[in-house]
Order: sequence, then structure tokens, then C-alpha cells
Amino acid sequence: MVFAAIRHAPVGEASLGSFDRKAASDVTGFGQLIEGPDWLAATGETWWAAEQALARIAPRFKGSHRADSARIARALDRGLKSDSAEELASNGDALAQLGTKPDLTATYALAPALHAGIETASATARVSGDKAELWVASQAPQALRRDVARALDLSIVDVVLYPVAAGGSFDARLDHAHALEAALIARKVGKPVQLTWSRWQEHIAVPPRAPARARVAVKTTPDGSPFALHLRLAAPSSSAEFGARLFGGEGRRQALAAQAQADPQIGGGFDLAYAIPHLLIEHVPVAIDLPSGRQRGNEQALGCFLIETAIDELARRSGREPLSFRMALLGGDLKLAKCLQNAATLAEWNGSPPGSGEGLACHRQTLGGREGRIAVVASAHPSEAGFRVEKLTAVVDIGRIVNVDLARQQIEGGLIFGLGLALGCTTRWSRGLPDSGRLAALALPNLAACPAIEVDFIESEAEPFDPGELGVAAVLPAIGNALFAATGTRIRTLPLTGAGQ
Repeated sequence: MVFAAIRHAPVGEASLGSFDRKAASDVTGFGQLIEGPDWLAATGETWWAAEQALARIAPRFKGSHRADSARIARALDRGLKSDSAEELASNGDALAQLGTKPDLTATYALAPALHAGIETASATARVSGDKAELWVASQAPQALRRDVARALDLSIVDVVLYPVAAGGSFDARLDHAHALEAALIARKVGKPVQLTWSRWQEHIAVPPRAPARARVAVKTTPDGSPFALHLRLAAPSSSAEFGARLFGGEGRRQALAAQAQADPQIGGGFDLAYAIPHLLIEHVPVAIDLPSGRQRGNEQALGCFLIETAIDELARRSGREPLSFRMALLGGDLKLAKCLQNAATLAEWNGSPPGSGEGLACHRQTLGGREGRIAVVASAHPSEAGFRVEKLTAVVDIGRIVNVDLARQQIEGGLIFGLGLALGCTTRWSRGLPDSGRLAALALPNLAACPAIEVDFIESEAEPFDPGELGVAAVLPAIGNALFAATGTRIRTLPLTGAGQ
């Protein structure tokens, strides 16, 4: 077996240009070069030898490098002002009730989010005759086999996949460009090949969670409760784009066209439990030049952050305590109210006075007729690194629990994953390239920065619910609301540090 490293073209309509083969001739252990349409790979006796060969060669790419953060921001801002939008949820007549002077208007900016798994993408392939074998982690194994068969002009029955552990991929391995590249390289060199993407190449080639802009307008009753709420979200239709890749087998450039279509899943993140008489939630699909993908939390994290920070802001503006403010709006969801009450008791909630650093959020998710609920209380304060979360308390209702240890791990893992999204996990793009190429640049929480975590479950005989997304969704607004209680400054960006905007 030989080892391979790779260089991808900048994100955009770019292809492989010129390179100097002789530049790597004196690299010990270097094997050969393999050209792709928009990539150049090198093999070697070790991965380091292949990587150093590419560093010496420094291939050039030609074409337009269209992914650019400033350009993306302009497209999303135009989307917020668009005359047309897809309706996600509505009741009453929110626009008429809002009139020309809402009591609250807030604009949110969400940067692209990288998966930032500790293990970068890797795949091992052996292609001989009319058979291909791959050792690779995949969350979509049949689609991977189909696409490899197409790339090698084989029957799908002649593509054998040996699944390996995916680690903390959290939807990143629903895409499998690295497996296709490994198979093509292996066929070219006539040997088994293990391809590993560097962190830099992972940031270029793995589609991030899509960026977004949102605007919330609210009309309130005399006591400050929301009477009419209009939320408009401008974002690429990631589910449609992802579906074009996964189910349609389209390439990344071809699948970008689906970003401007209606998103069949994004409305799932706005399953409001609050009783608001007049409500309108809209999505404006916006095509950007940056491929996007799925990520743990997905539309649940997006919807919960927007709604729960807005609800918290309304409570503060009316001078009402955030917990009782929410409880008054939850007359129709006693289960979520119980999660809130129990979380407040467990966390010794003190009403979140100014300077306290106490924040809370709750969320309800429905999937396949089953429901999951969570309430999170966060304790956070500013620090030299931006902010520090001292404690997270979560109370969860996920129906009948089959394995309480696994359920607890899922909630705890989701809370920490969400903490990473709150701190960083993002980058800006310039001329088709990410500005951050190292894990250390992503401001991920290390062990010393991880808070104390306490998780409790509501006993229930309802059908079991997958808890994997709940913690990610609720922890983001809980931390944001805690930082408002600590500083008096409302943060309407993700990450909460404002990075990547």
C-alpha cells in the first residue's frame, strides 16, 4: 500500500492548472502524481512524503474562485429584502398586526460552521480488474458505492465497502468525495492507496453548515408578551442541495443550483411551543457560491437560537423574569413547562438578575411522530478568550429511555458540540479559500474550558426519541442569554464571539 496527499482547487469554478513535476524529485519516499479535474494528488511511502512533495510542487489552479465571505453576506442581505419567500409556519395575520412600527426588530447573522472533527477525512481503496474495495467511514454507504461505481465505470455489485468507525463526524461523512478520490488514485497507481486529507484540505473540501441572515419583528401586548411575530430567514436550501448530491449523485458545482429551491426540512426547526396569536415564519432560499452540508443540530439549532434569543429579549425589555415569561406562553405544552421547571430547580435558578450570568432556553423537536423536549440553564461570564461557560444544566424528556447511559452521553456530547459552535468552528472565505487551516484556529473548547454538566431525565412511557440533536439546539441560545445577563449586551451572531462574519 502507498499513501496519498491531495490539493483541491479553491471553491468555485476552478480546475487544475500548471505545476512543476520536477520540484518534488528530491523528496525522499515520493512516488508519483495523479491529476484530477480539480485536484492534484501525490503518493509516497508515507503520507508525509506525499504531503511534502505537494508542498514543493504548489500546484496552481485556474478559473474563478467565487466563494467569498463578503460576497456571500451581500447575497444573504439581499435575500432578507426580497419580495418573495417560502412560508414555513403561520397563523393569524402577523404582518397586519405588526404594522409599520414593531416593538422589537432584531437582525441576526450566522456564519458558516465547520465540522472540526479531530480525525480528518481518510479512505483506503484497492482497485483491481473489475472490482473495487474501500475501507472508509460513511454515513451513506449505498450512495458511496453508487458514486464510486459511476466514477470507475463498474457495476455497483463490484464495489465492496468495509465500513470503519466514523468518530465524531456528525453528518460530515454523509459526503464522500475523499472515497471517490481514493478509488481514482488507486486505479491509476495500480496499488492499494490510503488517502488522508490534511486539515487545510478538509476545510476546503468538506461543505460547512450554511451561513444565514435573519430578521425578527415582534408586536407585544401591554405586559410585553408577543402578540405578533414575523421571522424571515435568508439562507441556502441546504437540504435540497445535500439531497441533490446524496440522492441525485450530482457533483458539488451542479448541486449548487438547488440552493435556490424550497427547503423541505428547514421548517422543522421552527416547531414553536409558544402560544403567539399572530405568527409568520418565512424562508428566502439564497444561492451562494459555497457548497453547504448537514451538521449536528441542523435546522433545529438554527430555529432554536433565533426564537429563544428573541423570546429572552422580549422578557428583558418588559422587565419580566425570563423563566416565568416563558411559562406564561407555554399553556399548550405542559411537558416542556415541566422541563423548564425541573431545570430551574436543578440549576438553582435565581431569576437571572443583571450580572448573574444565568441564561436559559428550551426546545421541542418532532420527528416521525415522536417528540423530544429539553430545557437548558447556562452559567457564563466574559473571559480573556471571549467568554467562559461554568456550568450547563439540562432536563430532557425523550419518552421511554432504553439505555440511560447512552442517552446521557448523547445530551452531554450535544451540549459540548454546541459549545464549540458558540465559541468558534468557523472561518471566512477569500477567493475560494478558507482563512483558517488549522484546528487550533477554530477556538474549540479544550478540556479545561469544558463546564460542569448536570443532566436529568423526565420519566415517561411515550415512544423513545433520538436525543442526538436536542443538546446542540438548546445550548446555543442558553449561553447567549447567559452572556446578556452577565454583560447587558445582546449577541445576535453565531458564533457568539462574532467570528467568521
